[in-house]
Amino acid sequence: QLQLVESGGGLVQPGGSLTLSCAASGVSLRPYAIGWFRQAPGKGREGVSCISKGREYYSDSVKGRFFIYRDNAENTVSLQMNSLKPEDTAVYYCAAESTPYVCDYLYGSGWSELRDFDDAWGQGTQVTVSS
Repeated sequence: QLQLVESGGGLVQPGGSLTLSCAASGVSLRPYAIGWFRQAPGKGREGVSCISKGREYYSDSVKGRFFIYRDNAENTVSLQMNSLKPEDTAVYYCAAESTPYVCDYLYGSGWSELRDFDDAWGQGTQVTVSS
């Protein structure tokens, strides 16, 4: 059974950078689309990035600042976060889905429909951006 673990969160000043990693043990992530999501205090969960077999996607709020990439040797998917803002403060989650084109669907829905990501979710990692 696929299990995901996020790491790399922490406290950072505005304008700083963090790299989050989503790791799996025993099961390769290569067949899966991987999404990164976040939930701020008092807010619903929203998608911020997604990587499929051949494409990467970003929400408008993070485009140009965040970058998603795979490291197949380490069996991880990472989210490099640059120029962080206080509004980026949230718990960040990764999730996996084997359905083809799921990233396209998530992007087309405005990053609001998360139901298709039902194969696995991580426990989350806290990112706090504050001076």
